[in-house]
Amino acid sequence: MANQALPVSFSTLTISLASSAVMAMGLEKDPATGKTEKDLDLARFNIDMLSLLKAKTKNNLEADEARFLDGVISDLQIKFVKVSEEKK
Repeated sequence: MANQALPVSFSTLTISLASSAVMAMGLEKDPATGKTEKDLDLARFNIDMLSLLKAKTKNNLEADEARFLDGVISDLQIKFVKVSEEKK
């Protein structure tokens, strides 16, 4: 197995899903293509995945992991509303 640049952890999983949501909202460039594209359905999917992760891990996370996940979800939801309103 090759060296991993990032540790395998709950935080890394959370950041991975959150990064996908941010890119899908068109707030960051896709590192693979260098392009900024909006796919609000994909962004919503990733936010929903994080919410599902929160529900399924309830009472099984360390306090700092739960706070981190809550903060990430809240931040993404606020960003999603703003990006959605810009589209109108």
